[in-house]
Amino acid sequence: MAMPFSAVVLYVLAALAEIAGCFAFWAWWRLDKSPLWLAPGLLALIAFAWLLALAPADHAGRAYAAYGGVYIVASLIWLFAVEGRQPDHWDIAGGLLALAGAAAILFGPRS
Repeated sequence: MAMPFSAVVLYVLAALAEIAGCFAFWAWWRLDKSPLWLAPGLLALIAFAWLLALAPADHAGRAYAAYGGVYIVASLIWLFAVEGRQPDHWDIAGGLLALAGAAAILFGPRS
């Protein structure tokens, strides 16, 4: 059973919104950016919660658990694309394991 394209898009958009929102707080707190970074950060976190709530799943916990794998890989992409840091082989191995776990949750047979 393949995951519908719309679910993939929702998970990816949710991950981008969550990472952007959390990074806004990180930038303010750890990088001494302006407190004005907090406003778009809050909006991004609201968008994250809304997008994840739209994910097609029979239970919220299952949607959140499967999303975790997408979030981990998206975070590693953020590490590279935004922070300019190359993920190492342990990062990549962990991302692949997380995606395998997400796939087991999404596609495992249910009784």
